Formats: sequence, structure tokens, C-alpha cells
Amino acid sequence: MQTSEQPRSGHVVIGVDTHKHVHVAAVMDTIGGILDPLTIPTDTGGFQQLTDWAGSFGNILAFGIEGTGSYGATLTSFLRRAGYKVAEAGRPDRRLRRMNGKSDTLDAENAARAQAVEQRAAAMVTIKAMLVHASDALRRETAGKTQISLARQLAALLPRHLEGPEDALRHTLRTLAKRWQYLDAEAKGLTKMIGDLVQRVAPQLLEPFGIGVDTAAEILVVTGDNPERITSEAALAKLAGIAPVSTGSGMTGGRHRINHGGHRQLNAAIYRTVIVRMRFHQPTIDYVLRHTAEGKTKREIIRCLRRYVMREVYHLLRPAPRTASAAS
Repeated sequence: MQTSEQPRSGHVVIGVDTHKHVHVAAVMDTIGGILDPLTIPTDTGGFQQLTDWAGSFGNILAFGIEGTGSYGATLTSFLRRAGYKVAEAGRPDRRLRRMNGKSDTLDAENAARAQAVEQRAAAMVTIKAMLVHASDALRRETAGKTQISLARQLAALLPRHLEGPEDALRHTLRTLAKRWQYLDAEAKGLTKMIGDLVQRVAPQLLEPFGIGVDTAAEILVVTGDNPERITSEAALAKLAGIAPVSTGSGMTGGRHRINHGGHRQLNAAIYRTVIVRMRFHQPTIDYVLRHTAEGKTKREIIRCLRRYVMREVYHLLRPAPRTASAAS
């Protein structure tokens, strides 16, 4: 009996989460998504194992490495000497890493996704810059198109003999468009994979109004595999940079602002959740109207709503105590 294989493009990006003694890598195909994780020692043998393993999946577009100037410096040097493209992948604050039980594999996958998204954006910027020099006819045909439609049209350009600048431009646009399509499929595939992961690990996070897959994923990245380390709702709010800080002085009192520390990606995700609720969630709309009438500013109301969302999230991350309480 034949079994269906995962589709592959033969082009891969490697994300690496670096540590002192071991590195964790994930390989992502541009249309097949995450294919496999790998843990290697931080020595020459481990680095060679990484490149051999990565090369077995196809043409390596780039390595996205967390900490190219610290734990990833030696690996970065090894890869660049071997002729590979290496880019710094965004890494979470080290203070957050100490406070939570993060998933190294998820971090590696996020590094690969960041590379794919960054390269997709760069490809589209280059396409649009080159279209400025295209013929009037081609510029008219591509004007006003969405990125997907633009890439689809340019990828279908018929190749010509290289007899002039216009031919060279068409070849380049066709190549870049196909590259964008690969990277777009990669990003969408990874988004679906993250959605499946959230559904499997913590589906309850998707129950409240306005909390989507992206926000739930950020919550899981911050809290890690051991959410019990976060012992209070206030601690989670501080971790997300949503804890109030007094701004009172000798002349004023009772005023607060949000602490600007914490995990900025989760902070932004919670903010988006609040804005969605303020527009489409009737209980939240009523709350805003009521407190606006009491004289609160929009900023103060949003601050309160963000803290309320964190309170919701905290209890959703600790389902066992809630279940026990309900049973009693």
C-alpha cells in the first residue's frame, strides 16, 4: 500500500536555538513546513552533523541563529566559513527564559518562521522596486494587485532569450516571484502547524472572545512547559509587561501607568485582543461606555481591560484548580 509523502520544494531554512552545551535546530521546507528537529553538541563535530543533516533535506537558503554574538558565535563562524548565509533570529529576553519553562523546539521553529517571513517581505520589496524599471505595459498590468496576485502573475511570465535589459528584468521578476510563493507557502504552513499545536496543547486559550492562535501561541511561548512557575495573576501580568506602576509624586497620587518591561510580543498580542473586544464584544463595549461616562480616559480603560484579559489567561493556564473548585 502506498503512503502519501509530505510535499517538499527542496529549499529549506534552518532555525537554531543556541545554548552553552547544546544547540537545538529545526529544518523548515519552503512548502512542506517543519520537517524535523535536531539537537547537537556545541563542537565542530556537532556543527558538521548539523550541516550534513540540513543538507539532506535540500538546498539550504539560510540559517537563522539566535545569539550570533554569544552562544551562537562559534556556530555562526563555522557556517559562514562553509559558505552558508547566516542571519540573527530574534530571541526572547533572557530574564523571561529564566522565569519560564520554554520549549526549545518551539523556539527553533519560531526562528525558522522569522527567517521565512523576513525573506518573504524582502523578496516583495525587491519585486516592487524592480517593477519601477519595467515596461509601461507590465507596470499597467501589475498595478493595484495584491501581493499574492502580483506574485502569481510574475511567476507565470514566459522566459525569453536574454537579448536586452527588459528580458533580464522579466527573468529576475519571475525568479523572485517564485521565491516569494515558496516563502508564502512556508509561512502559511507554519501558521497552520502552530494552530494545530495550540489546539493540542491548550485549546482552552482559544475559547475567550478575541484570543486567536497568534495570541495563544505567544502566551504559550512566554509561560513555557511549566506554567505552574507563575504563581499568581499579578506575576503573569508583570511577565507580559501589563502590571501597573505608580506614577504618583509629591503633588499627585492615585495615578498609574503600564510597566514597559516584560515580553513585548505578548504585550502587543494582548493589546490587539483588547482592541478587538472594544469593537465587537458587546460586554466590553458596555464596559467602555460605562467607564467613559465615569470620566476615565481611553488609555486607562485599555489598561484595565488588558489586565482583565491577563486574569482570564492566568486561570485558563491553570485548569486543574478551576476544575477542582467547580467540583466542590
